[in-house]
Amino acid sequence: MGQKSNKLLSLKISLQDRMKRNRFFSIYILFFFSLCIKGQTLDDAKSWYQEGRYTEALPVFQAEYLNNANNPSVNQWLGVSLFKTGKVIEAQKYLEFASGRKVLDAYLYLGELYTLLYRFNDAEKEFEKYEKAKRRDKAALEILDQKRDYTERLRRAVNRTENLQVIDSLVVSKSDFLSAYNLSASAGSLIPVQEFFSGRPKTDETVYINERKDKIYYSQGDTAIGTDLYTMDRLLDTFGNEKRLPATINKEGNQAFPFVLSDGMTLYFASTDESSFGGYDLFVTRYNLASDSYLNPNQLNMPFNSPFNDYMLAIDEEKGVGWFASDRFQPDDSVCIYIFIPNPQVQLIESDDEKQMADRARISSIADTWKEGADYGSLRSLAQQKTILRQETSGDFTFVINDQATYHTLSDFKNDHARSIFSQALGFGKQLEALNDELSQKREQYAEGSTTDTLAASILKLEKESESLSREMERLTIQARNEEIRSQFNQ
Repeated sequence: MGQKSNKLLSLKISLQDRMKRNRFFSIYILFFFSLCIKGQTLDDAKSWYQEGRYTEALPVFQAEYLNNANNPSVNQWLGVSLFKTGKVIEAQKYLEFASGRKVLDAYLYLGELYTLLYRFNDAEKEFEKYEKAKRRDKAALEILDQKRDYTERLRRAVNRTENLQVIDSLVVSKSDFLSAYNLSASAGSLIPVQEFFSGRPKTDETVYINERKDKIYYSQGDTAIGTDLYTMDRLLDTFGNEKRLPATINKEGNQAFPFVLSDGMTLYFASTDESSFGGYDLFVTRYNLASDSYLNPNQLNMPFNSPFNDYMLAIDEEKGVGWFASDRFQPDDSVCIYIFIPNPQVQLIESDDEKQMADRARISSIADTWKEGADYGSLRSLAQQKTILRQETSGDFTFVINDQATYHTLSDFKNDHARSIFSQALGFGKQLEALNDELSQKREQYAEGSTTDTLAASILKLEKESESLSREMERLTIQARNEEIRSQFNQ
C-alpha cells in the first residue's frame, strides 16, 4: 500500500508540474503575441476592417479580445475577420456572441456562416432578425436577398446529395497534395504543371498524362483573369499541336485539374465559373463523336462539391477507387483528400432527415457513408499502393484475338497500346448502350402517338450518333486486335 501511495503522490506532483509549465507557456505565448502587434492600434484594425483588409486586422482583434472578451463589437469584428479569412468554424462562437448581444451585422454574417454549415433553418432565423432590423434600408435588404438566394440554392443541392461511399480521408499539405494519389499505370498519371513546363511559376495546378503517354491535358492562363484547359499530342520526341478545349468547357473563371478516364472520352475538371457554389467545383463532360466536340459539362452533386474549393477528381478503374481534394474546413496550408468508391450510376440519398442529409453532404463522418457489414480494408490498402499488378477478373468481356487466344479482361492484353485502344472501344460501348436506351424510349413515345417534329428530329439525330459510335467502336476493336497480334504473335 505504501508503494502505491508513493506512486500516486509522484504522479500527482508530476501532473501539477506539467500544468504549471503549460500555464507558463500560455502566458509566454500571449506576451509574445502582444509584442508582435505592438504599434498597431484598435483604430488601425477597425480601419482595415472597413477596407476589407481582414488578414491585417485579425491579429489586433485577437489581442483586443484577450482583454475585452465580453465586448459585443470586438466579438463581431473578430468573428467577421475569422470568417472572411476562411476560418469558418473558429468564427462561429464570436458571431453567436455578437448576435446574442444584438449587433445587427452579426445577424447577416452568422446567417452566412450557418449556410456554409448547411444549417439552413438557423440561417433563416438570423436573416429574419437582420431583415427586421434593416427593414427601411433598401441596400441592406437587397444584399439579404442575395444571401437568401444562395442559401436556397445550397439547400436544393444538399437535397440532391449522392450516396457516395467514402472509404478514407487524408489531410495533407496543399503543396504536395498529389502524393495522396496512387494511380495504376492504366489510369495515366498526374504531375505538377511546373514539372512538365519548365519556367512555369509554381502553383498547385496539374498536368494529366494518359496511359500511352502520347496526350496531355493541362490548364494555362492567368488565374487573375482566367485559365483554360488545353491538350497537346506527342510528336516524335516532344509534345505539340496545342489545342484549346471548346467553349462548352472553357467558360468564365478558371478551369483546371483535368483528368480523363481510360475510355479517352470522359473528362473531369474543376471550374470557378458562375455556377460554382464557391471556389472550384467539380464538373464532368464527355466527348461526343458525332459533333467532334464535348457535351455541356455537368456539375457533380454533393458531397463532391461544397461552398469551398473542391478539385482534382481522379478515378482508377483498375483499383476501383477514386480521389478528390477539398479544402472545406481545413487550415490555409492543408487540404483533405477523400478516397471513394465510384458509383457506376448516380445514386441519390433518399431521406427526409435534414440533419442526416447535411451531414452526408458535408462528409461530417466517413463512417456514416459505409454500407452495413462492408469491409473496406482491402480497398484502402489498394488505394495506398503506389503500383499494383494487374488484377484478373473473370467474365468482363469476350474478345477473340485469333485461333490461339481469347481475352476476357483488360489484364489479358500484353501490349499497352492495344489495351488502351480496346479500353476506348469499351468506353464507346458504354456510351452506345446509353444512347440506344434513350433511342428506344423515344421510339416508344413515337409509336404511342407522340409524333411531334421535335421528337422525330431527335430520333433521327440519335440514330446517326448510334451508327457513328458503332463504326468507331468496330474500328477501334479491329485496331486493338491487330496491334496485339502484331506485337505478340508475329514476333
